[in-house]
Amino acid sequence: MSAERGTPDASEERAEDITVRDPVSAPDAEGRPRRTTRRFPLFTRDTARPEGGGRAAPGDAPAPARQWPILAVLLVVGLGLLLTALDQFRLGTLLVGGALLAGALLRWLVPDVGMLAVRSRFTDIVTYAGLGLVIALLALMVQPHPLLEIPFLEDALHFTVDS
Repeated sequence: MSAERGTPDASEERAEDITVRDPVSAPDAEGRPRRTTRRFPLFTRDTARPEGGGRAAPGDAPAPARQWPILAVLLVVGLGLLLTALDQFRLGTLLVGGALLAGALLRWLVPDVGMLAVRSRFTDIVTYAGLGLVIALLALMVQPHPLLEIPFLEDALHFTVDS
């Protein structure tokens, strides 16, 4: 406040003068929004939960039941890594790729997937599906005896190595 007039300065705001312009603005301890723009401060103290980031089961269910989507994906990835370590490379990596594709499918179909939700639904689906597809395709192209052959890749390899 200004000492001479007893009126608020332009830099000071009352709680009634502050409006929340976006859903990302989180209130402070007194219920006032901390910021009114969509720009994040240098050090983010809080973020909005991703869409679908709620529990996959009721709150009174045990923790594994509430997080079953990510646990299912992680168990299949773990099995794939175990098979890869046990000299079943193609099968193991196909399982890893399939688990990521299943994660994308779960993220698309299930409304609340718990910790499987990392970013927006679109970003999660594109990321999980893209990585899963690339891993599965690479697993199918593994030598010797590839199950999938893409001719222009062999030409590209010879072009880069022979040059």
